[in-house]
Amino acid sequence: MSGNVTSLFRSTTAHSPSMAALARESGETAGAGPVDFCIPCNPYFPTPAMFDEMADRLRDIITYYPSSADTITAELCGLLQLPPQCVAMGNGSTELITWIDHLLVRESLAVPVPTFGRWTDQPMETGKRVDMFPLQESSGFTLDLARYAEFIRARGTRAVVVCNPNNPDGGYQNKQALVQFMDAMADRDLVVIDESFLEFADAEAEPSVVQEAMLRPNVVVLRSLGKNFGLHGIRFGYLVANPALAGRVRSMLPKWNLNSFAEHVVFMLRDHGAEYAQSLHQVRRDRLEMSGQLAALPGLTVYPSQGNFLFVRLPVGAEGTVVRDRMLTEHRVLVRECGNKIGSSSRFLRLVVRPQPDVRRLVSGMEQVLYGAGRGAAVPEPAAGDGYRTAAVDRLMSETNGKGMRAVTAQSAPAAIGAGNGAGGGAGAGAGAGFPGIGAAPAAAAVAAPVAAPAVGTGTPLPAAVPVAAAAATVGPVPMPMAAAAPPVPRPAPYESPVPVPQPAPYQGPVPVPQPAPYPQPVPAAAAVPAPAPAPVPVAAVPVAPMASPMAAYPPPTGPTPPGVPARGGLTAAQVRGTNGLESVQAAGRPGPQNWPNAAGMGQVG
Repeated sequence: MSGNVTSLFRSTTAHSPSMAALARESGETAGAGPVDFCIPCNPYFPTPAMFDEMADRLRDIITYYPSSADTITAELCGLLQLPPQCVAMGNGSTELITWIDHLLVRESLAVPVPTFGRWTDQPMETGKRVDMFPLQESSGFTLDLARYAEFIRARGTRAVVVCNPNNPDGGYQNKQALVQFMDAMADRDLVVIDESFLEFADAEAEPSVVQEAMLRPNVVVLRSLGKNFGLHGIRFGYLVANPALAGRVRSMLPKWNLNSFAEHVVFMLRDHGAEYAQSLHQVRRDRLEMSGQLAALPGLTVYPSQGNFLFVRLPVGAEGTVVRDRMLTEHRVLVRECGNKIGSSSRFLRLVVRPQPDVRRLVSGMEQVLYGAGRGAAVPEPAAGDGYRTAAVDRLMSETNGKGMRAVTAQSAPAAIGAGNGAGGGAGAGAGAGFPGIGAAPAAAAVAAPVAAPAVGTGTPLPAAVPVAAAAATVGPVPMPMAAAAPPVPRPAPYESPVPVPQPAPYQGPVPVPQPAPYPQPVPAAAAVPAPAPAPVPVAAVPVAPMASPMAAYPPPTGPTPPGVPARGGLTAAQVRGTNGLESVQAAGRPGPQNWPNAAGMGQVG
C-alpha cells in the first residue's frame, strides 16, 4: 500500500476514512482489502445464506422505490415488540443524532469524553454549548454517574448524553443505575441514552432502558442496526421515546428516508432470529479470548469492554499513528488509532472483536511492530516531549474552564494545541485536528473537570430530582397541556470564572476498576512500563466514603410512572404492555417472529 493510503487518516477529524476510500487509494479489487479491526460491526451476521438471498434480489432492490418509512418501522416494531408510536427510524443513527440536536437540544449538551464523535461535533456545528465531562484514564475511563450529575447541575446543562456501552472504551452502566440517573435528570430538557452497541453486552439479561424511556417525558434511547447486523453500509437505526418526542422526530423525516436495502433486511430478520442470537453469543466469546491474547503482550493494557471492541493502551514509547500505519502497510491489518477523539490520545487503539484467525494475525503483527525481532524487547522512550496528553482537552480544562470555544480561538488555540500535544499527537494533535471545529465556526463548547468547584459538591447526595410532571411543564422540549400549572424550575447559575486545575502528575499505571460481572477487570501486562498520564483532580478536602453501587449517592428516585397514571407526554405502564391502541401490531399476513429477542432482552434468548 502506498503512502497515500495512510495519509487518508491524517485528513480526517473525529473519524476514520471509509473502506471505499482506502480501496480506491490502494488500487485493490473488491474483497481484497485489509483485515478490518477498525469498523465495529458484527462479523457473523448476516449469514452467507442471507447474503446470497440479497444478491439474488439485487436488481429489484436497487431498481424500485422502497416502502414508506412507516411500513418498515411497523415491521421492525412487530419484531422488537415495541409500539410504533414510540419509534422513529432513521438513515443511520447519525441522521437521528442530527435531528435530536436540531429539534430537542436548545442551548447546551453534556457528554462524557472520549465518546462517539458526533455527540460532540454535531451540537458544536449548530452553535450549542458542549459541556464535556472527561473520563479519567487513572480510573479505567469509568463513568461515575453521580459525579456526572453533579457536573451537569453545576454547569446548568439542559441536555444530557450517556453512551452505554461507551465508544471507544466499552464502559458499561447497569440498568438500575441508568434508570436512577434518568429520574435524577427529570428536570433537564432531554436525556439521551445511546445504546448503539448494547446488543453485544452480556453483563445483564435485560440491559436496555427502552421500556423505561417510553414512560418518561424527556428520555430518548438511540439504537443502531448496522453495527448489530454487520451492515454499516445500509445505514439504518432507530430511536425509542414517548409518543410526543418520537412523533416530533418522525414528523421531520422524509417519507422515503429508508432505502430498499434497509427494507429488505428488516423483512428478512424475523426468519433469522436464532442465527442473530448465535452471532451475538459468538462475538461475546471472541471478546473474552481476544482480550486475554492482547493482555499477554508486554506493556499493553486492555480495558474491560461490553461492546464489540476493545480499548487498549500501547506501551510507553509506542506512538499510535506509527503503529496504525505500520500495521496497515506491513501486515495489511487496519486498526483504529484514537488520537483524534476528544478526551483520548494517540497512545490508545480501539480494536474490533473478530474471529480467532484474524486475532492471531493482529497479535502477530502487533508483536513485530511493537517489539521488533524479539517479543518483550525494550520499547524506546519518546524522543522529546509528552505526546500522550489528552487530545485538546487538557488545555481547554486548565485555561478556559467552560468559557467556550471563543476563548480558545482568541488565544490562537490550533497552534498551541498542536504544540501541547507534542510529536506524539499524530493526526489528532496538530491544527485543531484533535478537537473538531476548533478553528471553524464560533460554535460554543466547554470542557470542565467533574471536580474542584464549590458548586459541584463532593460526591455526597444530590438534590432530589424535580417530579416528572412538574419538570415537563417547565423545561420539557415538547409543550404539552397540563391540568394545573407547576412552579418554574430554577436553573443553576452558569460558571463565570475559571477554576485552576492542578497539573497532571505521574502515576503508576491504571487503577483496576470493578465492573459488573461477568466481564473481566482491566489486565495490565506483567511487564508494563509506567507511563505519564493526567492524574484525577482531587474533588475536595472532605473525604467521600466508598459507594456500594455507582448510584449510591442518589436520593431515593422518583421512579417510573405507576400503572394507569400517564407521565407528561409519556405512556402508562398498561399502554407499554400493548393496550389502548399502542400495541405492537403484526403486519397483515405476517407470521410472528421466530426466536427473535425483544427490545429489552437484547439478544439474550435463542
